[in-house]
Amino acid sequence: MSRFWSPLVHDLKPYVPGEQPRIEGLVKLNTNESPFGPSPRAMAAISAAANEALRLYPDPQALALRETLAAYHGVSPAQVFVGNGSDEVLAHAFAALLKHEAPLLFPDISYSFYPVYCRLFGIEHVTVPLDATLAIDPADYRRPAGAIILPNPNAPTGVALSRAQIAGLLAEHPDIPVVIDEAYVDFGGESAIPLIADHPNLLVVQTMSKSRGLAGLRVGYAIGDVALIEALVRVKDSFNSYPLGRPAQAGAIASVEDEAFFQAGRAAVIATRERMTQGLVELGFEVLPSAANFVFARRPGHEGAALTAALRERAVLVRHFAGPRTADYLRISVGTEPQVDRLLSALAEIVGEG
Repeated sequence: MSRFWSPLVHDLKPYVPGEQPRIEGLVKLNTNESPFGPSPRAMAAISAAANEALRLYPDPQALALRETLAAYHGVSPAQVFVGNGSDEVLAHAFAALLKHEAPLLFPDISYSFYPVYCRLFGIEHVTVPLDATLAIDPADYRRPAGAIILPNPNAPTGVALSRAQIAGLLAEHPDIPVVIDEAYVDFGGESAIPLIADHPNLLVVQTMSKSRGLAGLRVGYAIGDVALIEALVRVKDSFNSYPLGRPAQAGAIASVEDEAFFQAGRAAVIATRERMTQGLVELGFEVLPSAANFVFARRPGHEGAALTAALRERAVLVRHFAGPRTADYLRISVGTEPQVDRLLSALAEIVGEG
């Protein structure tokens, strides 16, 4: 069948998403999903939108959702772009903003979709090594570049830059696009959105999949200068004019409006992350400082792949990233309190055997 493929497809190495297995009694801590689910108001809005009107196309501009997000973040609707999950929003940003004669810069240990997009869109790129502590050092980006994209907090490490550090990076690169991917910012990071007013080259991308428990709804968005948003819209309308269905738009609006549920959920994740981190440290793990809904941890004397396999045998699923600097680490999503107890109990058994 591959003889019918275009040359582009032959050269692609697609992104590999986290495993979604069906194992009875599984503790699933590998894909950074919310342990608490979406707002009840969001679920009610989704159900209400699943009516006879589904025969009609949704609003291609998602104006009501953009107005809601604009009011929430203190910007204008013209500064908001929405898409089918932040992955689609990022893909549009790569096509619209990040392909230039000079290379795109991003960390060597980062969201593994970035190099996939570069191959898909033919974008020359250079990866910038994380420092010795596996953190992003903005000083390392003082080099010629056509654009920069950084996850903040970074994934899979969970380590965050401060808003002041992002501001410094922007001051050093006023003439190129800078995209900050804030998929995990609600769990302890500082959003760069307040910097947009003074930096027309800044685009901030967020998602409703993590902190709002709507991974299955696929809603992401970007905020930036009107000119940047127009570039994204041009790409979107050359690809898919209707990326968000009626239930998705309705559910996303209701989620944003339920601030109390959102704040309670993020606080619970942060508290559980700290308890999980302490439990891992007590078991001899080294844990990077996380501002995300996961931790990146290793146990000296134990290979990451072996720990991952041993946990799987005990129906606990975590994510392992093979690579020279990440091979001994586990990325562990924050789960419910009982799930964290299962994880720590399983790890205690495993490292005790070692």
